[in-house]
Amino acid sequence: MFTQSEVAIEFHKLIEEQRISSVYQPIVSLQDGQVMGYEALTRGPVDGPFHSPLAMFQYAEQQGELYRLERLAREKAIQGSILEHGQQLLFINISSHVLEDPGFIPGKTLEILQQYGLRPSNVVFEITERSSIEDFTLAKKILAHYRTQGYRIAIDDAGAGYSSLQAIAELQPDFIKIDRSLIENIHLNKVKAYILETFVTFAQKMNISLIAEGIEQVEELAKLTQMGVHYAQGFLLGRPSTSIATVQDTHKMTIWQHRNVQGSTMTWHIGELKTPVGVFHTKVQISEIAEFFKKNQEAVGVVIVHDDEPRGLMMRDRLFQHLAGQYAYSLYWNRTIDSVMDASPLIVDELTPVEQVSQLATSRAIHHLYDLVIITSQGKMAGSASIRTILESITNVKMESARVANPLTGLPGNLQINRELNKRITARVPFHVIYADLDYFKWYNDRFGFQKGDQLIQYMADLMQQAIAFYGTPSDFVGHVGGDDFIAISTSLSPKLLCQEIINRFETGVRMFYEGEDWEYVVDRGGQQVKSEGVTVSLSLVICSCESPISLDYISQTAAQLKKKAKAHQGSIYCFQTIG
Repeated sequence: MFTQSEVAIEFHKLIEEQRISSVYQPIVSLQDGQVMGYEALTRGPVDGPFHSPLAMFQYAEQQGELYRLERLAREKAIQGSILEHGQQLLFINISSHVLEDPGFIPGKTLEILQQYGLRPSNVVFEITERSSIEDFTLAKKILAHYRTQGYRIAIDDAGAGYSSLQAIAELQPDFIKIDRSLIENIHLNKVKAYILETFVTFAQKMNISLIAEGIEQVEELAKLTQMGVHYAQGFLLGRPSTSIATVQDTHKMTIWQHRNVQGSTMTWHIGELKTPVGVFHTKVQISEIAEFFKKNQEAVGVVIVHDDEPRGLMMRDRLFQHLAGQYAYSLYWNRTIDSVMDASPLIVDELTPVEQVSQLATSRAIHHLYDLVIITSQGKMAGSASIRTILESITNVKMESARVANPLTGLPGNLQINRELNKRITARVPFHVIYADLDYFKWYNDRFGFQKGDQLIQYMADLMQQAIAFYGTPSDFVGHVGGDDFIAISTSLSPKLLCQEIINRFETGVRMFYEGEDWEYVVDRGGQQVKSEGVTVSLSLVICSCESPISLDYISQTAAQLKKKAKAHQGSIYCFQTIG
């Protein structure tokens, strides 16, 4: 045990000798399993009374030294940062109490960032629940200043108390971190799941990203991914460390298998819309970019880079506004562009869905609404896209989807199915095709009527998409060939499990369509009685190895042969064959 005077001496030494350090816990995307950033966690000397960060910060608050400790913690977090590229984020904890401290001076963090080669756009200030915010007006004013510099804001411990919900409403953060108390065993607790569903819906409407904390079980990870939570953090995915994190392949596969798959729409990536754009180094003089705009009247903006990574954006109209004043030319002409550029433009990876980019772009402040969107490939500069191009592409995709989609299920029809198959064949990357056909559907339709028949078709469409979401990958596709025939195109590592999942889901739910009736015989299309308990499903699984050329006709013929083979058996079944 330490005496009170010994504790005071240890704390003084801790501050003066900077005897704290930072460890970093990864935050993982539930879209692709990649590390999107790290939360910096402060640790004190192992052999002292302040090894526990909780004890250290509580003591600092009692002694009126919280601001000094947090400023030191921020500097250590930035100094030891393990960010791998310019798109990753560093989450730095800030007590809400510090926001009201007169010593919390804007600009200090920026000096430290510049010293260690980071930018405000790399940093998220995470407002912790050590004490509730008393003056929201002051807090919003301070945070607004940081936001204009490019920092982002996160609210910690959401779901753990009223004060965090109030902070969300008042501060409108960029990230909400969901407390471990709501995440633990969420796969077993329907009430927790219902509460989190509310958070997901709210976050979608407000364009806020959710981070689930404290993930320790694979089942929790799967459930959160299925529910549409954006990011996850916890011991399962990575413990706090000073080394770069690597997410286990098994966890990545869990994420890929359970994430929502856009099977019923034509999904475009923003990379397909990228166009060349003028690129300049951060230390280029403003005069050079002004001359570029004068010579290239069609250029609406240029991207500012360092080591081929985008660092900012300079729009034509904004630059000439800077130069429009009486003394502007003499003031700005020979300065470098990084002094006036937008240091927090919208930067997205080329694989980001176009609709997601549209949501991000149109939620920006009004004076940035029509700024170019910068597109990267593995963190490096790749091109740009205008808001007009993005919105036009979404409109065209929706019109095309509506024109050729099946009117009953909304799934892509034959035109899109053929396009998708030809695209896979041309790519020469292994994939597989599942054709699904309902057995004795005509008998069911005649017995129960076309309305119930339509409901059974819609049920089949839904379960195909659900099965793909469970065992498939984000690039998978579900289409409606017509009538009671469906197709799935997948790159799942477990195609046979995918088929079995479709059968299991069908068998589990089909009985609810029988209105409590039982029978031993059904009638086939030839009018003959067949011993069966009802409608079944036959699946043809065509595994395309793509080691040799294959054609659309060959896939279709193989599927037809397998379908005939499957229908020769009683009950729901799948038959498979490898081609190519």
